[in-house]
Amino acid sequence: MSGAGRFEAYDEDEGYDGPFEDDFEDDSQDENGHGTQDDGQGAASGDARPSEPGGPGGNGGGNSGNGGNGDGRNPARPPRIPMPRISVEDSGLPLPEPSGIAPAPLVLPHDVLKSLLGAWALAACSAAEAAAVEEHLGECGTCADEALRLRAAVGLLHQPESLDLDPTLRTRVLESCLERRQPAIPVPEWTTPYDAETARLDALLQDIGDAEWHAPVRLRWFERDVATSRRTTVAGVIAHLMSVDGLVAVALGLEDPLGEAEGETPLTPAARTEAFWTASRFPPTRSVRAPWREQSHSIVRTVSFTGGGGQLTVPYGDFELPLRDAMLDRAFECWVHADDIAEAVDYPYETPSPRHLNQMVDLAARMLPAVLAARRRAGLASPGAARHLVTAGAPGRSLRLEIEGCGGGEWLIPLDAPGAVGSADHEVAHVALDGAEFCRLAAGHVPPAEAAAGQVGDRDAIRDVLFAAASLSRM
Repeated sequence: MSGAGRFEAYDEDEGYDGPFEDDFEDDSQDENGHGTQDDGQGAASGDARPSEPGGPGGNGGGNSGNGGNGDGRNPARPPRIPMPRISVEDSGLPLPEPSGIAPAPLVLPHDVLKSLLGAWALAACSAAEAAAVEEHLGECGTCADEALRLRAAVGLLHQPESLDLDPTLRTRVLESCLERRQPAIPVPEWTTPYDAETARLDALLQDIGDAEWHAPVRLRWFERDVATSRRTTVAGVIAHLMSVDGLVAVALGLEDPLGEAEGETPLTPAARTEAFWTASRFPPTRSVRAPWREQSHSIVRTVSFTGGGGQLTVPYGDFELPLRDAMLDRAFECWVHADDIAEAVDYPYETPSPRHLNQMVDLAARMLPAVLAARRRAGLASPGAARHLVTAGAPGRSLRLEIEGCGGGEWLIPLDAPGAVGSADHEVAHVALDGAEFCRLAAGHVPPAEAAAGQVGDRDAIRDVLFAAASLSRM
């Protein structure tokens, strides 16, 4: 440190005793060996001796003047280690005005700002123009309304689209192809939901990796009004679908995927699934996809060749369904379990097309009267204070089931007897649900107490119908 308390840069030439010592001496001496004269106000550096402070060999710096470095070295030569730069905030000097950095806001007349609304809605204005327009919108109500209309119009031009395929795309492509060329063997219309849902699930399975086939999946359903679940994997779900689809395959005369595991006694869907899982030597892997897909193709192909199946029924162990309803039931379960798989592998999955969703809701609504009667016999449903028996085909107490959204509609559910006919004149309750929500209720994925969006009328009748819908679910 020198006399006035200043820090000087450390000169590593001081005290250096190396092979280039003469080079450093030449910087501070002239050709006669004397020190160069300072042209400032300080003393001449040639008068200073090495042992005195301020001399070329001293430790301190004398009065450096305007032209010297303060260390007796050549003023034209910079120091070996430069001083650190000082920030403008630390120098004590006033900071520059912000107005010299930011551009001044634009002041535009009303007509110009109004003409810029279209460009502003398209995000085509400059930053200054956009700021002027947005400031004007807070003051002018007419321009603000016009800006809202233009922004809404721009939103219609740039609708956000999902990366997933539209679930109706396959149906529309097939319809377009069939309009150009009629098939030699047409597929029945009531088979298309099963055909579409198996195709959508197969497309999902193509996109998942080997490790995701072992991702955990929990199958959920209601059993005697109690939520029940069963843990398996993605491959186990496909094995479950294949074993239950085997009921339709056997009814059509096709090979049973269980082979000899079925035995002589008809098995329920849950028993068939457990038998298939038990008969496998190893847990199911992605190899189960090929036989499942081949079986679904065979079912659709056989139904098409038989021309509709006539009065063929499919036994489910404790009940049976006509072939048409069984195919729709299998389409419904395929969608529900595909959604389970998509949730397990974190993959987006859309609901079925509105036409197919409407058919699934219609099947559940038609099954509710029989389920209500079975629950009443088992003591799970209230008999109702105003309940009365009616003959088959006669109108009776009814609940109006309103399904909102795409694929929705209204159904009158008879409450007192399976053979009764729903009647608006005898309506005692009204329930409104979303279509997908009702299907999830029928699949056992939604608690009955949390399903209905709107409820009006007899509370006991509403509760019985919601719990009956949840009891349609099975493994």
